[in-house]
Amino acid sequence: MSGDNLPTISLEDEMKKSYLDYAMSVIVSRALPDVRDGLKPVHRRIFFAMREGGYTSDKAYKKSARIVGDVMGKYHPHGDSAIYEALVRMAQDFSMRLPLVDGQGNFGSMDGDPAAAMRYTEARLAKSAEALLEDIDKDTVDFRPNYDESMEEPTVLPARVPNLLVNGAGGIAVGMATNIPPHNLGEVIDGCFAYIDNPEITNEELIAIIPGPDFPTGGLILGRGGSRKAYMTGNGSVTMRAKCEVEESKRDNREAIIVREVPYQVNKGRLLERLGEVAREKIVEDIAEIRDESDRDGVRIVIELKKGAIADVVLNQLYKHTALQTNFACNMVALNHGRPEMLVLRDFISAFIKFREEVITRRTIFELGKARDRAHILAGLAVAVANIDEIIALIRNAPDPASAREGLMTRDWPARDVAPLIALIDDPEYSVSDAGTYRMSEVQAKAILDLRLHRLTGLERDKIGDELKEITDKIATFLAILASREKLMGVMRDELMDIRNRFNTPRRTQLIDSEFEEDIEELIQREDMVVTITNSGYVKRVPLDTYRAQKRGGKGRTGTGLKDEDFVTDLFVASTHTPMLFFTSRGIVHKLKVWQLPLSSPQARGKAFINLMNLEEGEKVTVYMRLPEDEDVWDKLDIMFATSHGSVRRNKLTDFQNIRANGLIAMKLEEGERLVSVKIARDDEDVMLATAKGKAIRFTVDDIRVFAGRTSTGVRGVKLAAGDEVISMSILRHVDATPEERTSYLKRASQLRGADMEGVEFEEGGEAQLSEARFKELQSKEQFMLAVTNKGFGKRTSAYEYRLSGRGGQGVTNMSLTKKNGGEVVAAFPVTDDHQVMLVTDGGQLIRTPVRDVRFTGRSAQGVTIFRVAEDENVVSVAWLVEDESDADATVAPVSDTDVTA
Repeated sequence: MSGDNLPTISLEDEMKKSYLDYAMSVIVSRALPDVRDGLKPVHRRIFFAMREGGYTSDKAYKKSARIVGDVMGKYHPHGDSAIYEALVRMAQDFSMRLPLVDGQGNFGSMDGDPAAAMRYTEARLAKSAEALLEDIDKDTVDFRPNYDESMEEPTVLPARVPNLLVNGAGGIAVGMATNIPPHNLGEVIDGCFAYIDNPEITNEELIAIIPGPDFPTGGLILGRGGSRKAYMTGNGSVTMRAKCEVEESKRDNREAIIVREVPYQVNKGRLLERLGEVAREKIVEDIAEIRDESDRDGVRIVIELKKGAIADVVLNQLYKHTALQTNFACNMVALNHGRPEMLVLRDFISAFIKFREEVITRRTIFELGKARDRAHILAGLAVAVANIDEIIALIRNAPDPASAREGLMTRDWPARDVAPLIALIDDPEYSVSDAGTYRMSEVQAKAILDLRLHRLTGLERDKIGDELKEITDKIATFLAILASREKLMGVMRDELMDIRNRFNTPRRTQLIDSEFEEDIEELIQREDMVVTITNSGYVKRVPLDTYRAQKRGGKGRTGTGLKDEDFVTDLFVASTHTPMLFFTSRGIVHKLKVWQLPLSSPQARGKAFINLMNLEEGEKVTVYMRLPEDEDVWDKLDIMFATSHGSVRRNKLTDFQNIRANGLIAMKLEEGERLVSVKIARDDEDVMLATAKGKAIRFTVDDIRVFAGRTSTGVRGVKLAAGDEVISMSILRHVDATPEERTSYLKRASQLRGADMEGVEFEEGGEAQLSEARFKELQSKEQFMLAVTNKGFGKRTSAYEYRLSGRGGQGVTNMSLTKKNGGEVVAAFPVTDDHQVMLVTDGGQLIRTPVRDVRFTGRSAQGVTIFRVAEDENVVSVAWLVEDESDADATVAPVSDTDVTA
């Protein structure tokens, strides 16, 4: 062909066509099972090749390599490893609810051990697989040419077993996948009976018969919702749980958790590794030892607990952190009439019943034809025996076999007493005439000529008559089945009942009606705990009654054993049931109850957050907050976020009600941005943001709308100058006071406090005449802000000096910055006279001082020295404490439901 005659093909069109052809090839010829026999092509070819090779259940085992060679050479032109892996899985009783291959040798284990090489193992068809192949030689299914058109292979197996539901299936195609769980054979067949009795049966009614999957490894299924959703929609997640029991050691009164059955498809070896990991890293406390005592009789994993441990609590934690509880994601996709479809439970049952109806019909037609052919020959033999003398004379006088055959065919023979049997055959071409005679066909004539002399004895003549009577009865039965759908369904019912009686086993997986079992918190004793959090990220809890009450002036008791550079940043009392949110530097939030924090002695350091949560390298818990224990009030509360870049966001607290074990994205952060603070806020409160360059802005909580999502970056809270960043967010009480009232109050309050007016910036508009009652009211609502610089200067300022404005502005002066006081604010937060502050420098120096010792000044003051730091050092951390930990037992009180710390 010359270059001018080459066709032009669009690359886009060719790519579309080629990729679609490839996708359909994978979907139809490799990855998805057929809804009728529940098999993929590779499984179907394995069974057919084993049958053709004679590797049946009544024969000796054959090398797996021989079977794989037959399959690959005749029907499946793919890799031998793919064929062998498919063969191996069908022999594993922990993978298949009804194993279809009878294997001998090492076919793998639940620990993930691979099967031995195919040259070492042997296999043959299991009896259940023979039920899939039964009647395949009776024209029950269509055949097609194999890959080189040298042989034929079945397009589907007759399948007396509803295999797709019984054994399930899994596969990944192009653009779609399937994951069908295994079920109990008896329940599935009962569902088939129900469909046969009522073809209009609903999904709801079938679910009552087939309530859920039945996994070969047993275990438990929590709730019926996941199974129900899968059966009703084709998609659903079934929660599986190991079957465990608690044993008590008679030797030392310790308890042990015994795992008897593991969830389906869980690798027992990896499960043991994970159990060891959670015990070693103290993710789950109170585990003393883990042993695998499994043998050929079943699974037995022993988890020994420490003395005093509550087995139910440990077990619930193991369900959360290991594969002792996992999910099976159902995706009920199969080929239906050659097309991939998402099927519901009724679709599986109806497709199988319709297929079996077609198979039985085709088998009956085939057997009817065979019976009629045999009856036709027997009718000729019977007529010949009835007229034996004439037949013998004709044959003797014939010059050759052809003449004898012609003579037999052209003569009318008396039917005599054979006439009623011939009538039952109902062959219009060869029937008894009105004269009572019968004319033979060529086939009958040939059969008579081939007749041996011993068949002419009286006994043999009777056998011919009996066989003809039997055949005619079969013909009548076959015709009745084809004429009546009710009788055909009766045949199907009998065959299914036979399968049920031969292969059904009791249900292995127990269904637990309750979607969620007993809440673990119900097992936790409610008591008050003193929770301690340190600057370097250590946390612990100590029972409140551990601290003995002391009078003032006592020596106290030894506090937390900390490193020199670490100190306690927060200490509070909370119930074991109090929930807490922990926010990390990546904007991820984790949720823990107080009882999940490590229980320690007063002298212990506690445990690092990195050992409690799934944190990445370099990720730290930067913000934490306590939540109301009563979740019913959460929808009335908001949660406020602030970042170092000046963004703020407001969400409903209920957005953080359900948090996964590995955390949840709380806020998306830009490069270099960090989460500064997270606090609970109400509509009637104010937000104040303070920046490093000495600015502050105050606006109402209502100024920020409630966001619907958790991944938003929020809105601008403060407009930052170049090089500036937000260092804190405070939630303040909202006080309705005019500028004049605030000016009057500040002047009088300053005089009462004996403070000078340094840095006070009064607003224009004069003063208001305050009554004593109004002054007292404003005084009762007054809050004070503490600001500290990087060189250890600090000041206390009345929150009334920070006027309200709209969000997004530059704010007002929070502190005058000079070279003397360092030029940078490192902390700003509300304090009371009961607080102490801890200042830490980058050189490891720290000081702890009462807030009451810090002078009151105005917003614009430079502050006074709190901590004299070296010239080359800077204050990097400031935290407030209720008071010295050594006296905590004397004065610390439980926090309120909405008290938060950042």
